[in-house]
Amino acid sequence: MGIVNIDQDLHEQLRRASKVSCRSINAQAEFWIKVGMLCETNPTLGFSEIIRREYQSAGVSADQPMLSAA
Repeated sequence: MGIVNIDQDLHEQLRRASKVSCRSINAQAEFWIKVGMLCETNPTLGFSEIIRREYQSAGVSADQPMLSAA
């Protein structure tokens, strides 16, 4: 574990995104870093495909709707 020094504007974006995603600021940064690394190492895949593969590897069924329409 360590400290990462990032631009103040990026930190503000992290703070805002973390509220929308219901994650801590650190968890949001970790998510963006992980997705960025996956995008760089899999340049032919789009974001949705990368997320779908991550769900599958975690045993989450992404084919089933998670929210029911009320």
